[in-house]
Amino acid sequence: MTAAPVFPPLLTGCAAPEGANPVELACAMARAGCDGGTIVHSVQADMLRAAVVFAPEVPLERAVAMLPVCGVGLQNALGALAPPEVAVQFGWDGALYVNGGRCGGLSLLASGVDPTVVPDWLVVGLALPLLMTGRPGDHPEATALYEESCADVGASDLLEAWARHMLVWIETWESEGTRPVHAEWTGMIVGLGDAASVAGETGRAIGLDEDFGLLLETETGTRAVPLTRLIGEMQ
Repeated sequence: MTAAPVFPPLLTGCAAPEGANPVELACAMARAGCDGGTIVHSVQADMLRAAVVFAPEVPLERAVAMLPVCGVGLQNALGALAPPEVAVQFGWDGALYVNGGRCGGLSLLASGVDPTVVPDWLVVGLALPLLMTGRPGDHPEATALYEESCADVGASDLLEAWARHMLVWIETWESEGTRPVHAEWTGMIVGLGDAASVAGETGRAIGLDEDFGLLLETETGTRAVPLTRLIGEMQ
């Protein structure tokens, strides 16, 4: 029997029942008033799923920084456990790419969508395929972690490392503001400089604004697509 993941202080683990979606369960627990820092998780042979519940104290437009915070933490965790030649990148929307192949990603959910209001809760979900399923060639653009020289990375070890690194970046964000997270996250984003179509907006992705919104250069000028536009889209 696999030992339960061990998380650092301030974070509490909760194993999802078999067949349950940790993101949906985390949202239900958040609505019921569970503590911030709860991590609902499910480790299967072919998939690692997890969801972190946050209890924001700032408006949603700032609280959504938890998506890049969790992304940087995940990249750091994989950097510590995976072979050095493994490249880990993200789409602006939280999509995860390992060695250039789509490999699950992060999702963002909250109690509301008004950017000026402090949400009752916010959840960042993780879906990370470990093994490919289905017929070969069905999804040529996709990959799984264990297909990318990472077969020795234990899913529970990765979950624990993600929690530790995420907590470090939360503390950095709280003490130093968005700048350190912004610098790290921008360096991980794929597609900057390319044409993009996100959240109903189309243009050339030229960077991120101070709140991690995607800056799109369009025929009518530069527009910012805020991260709040992604709320409710599970990977």
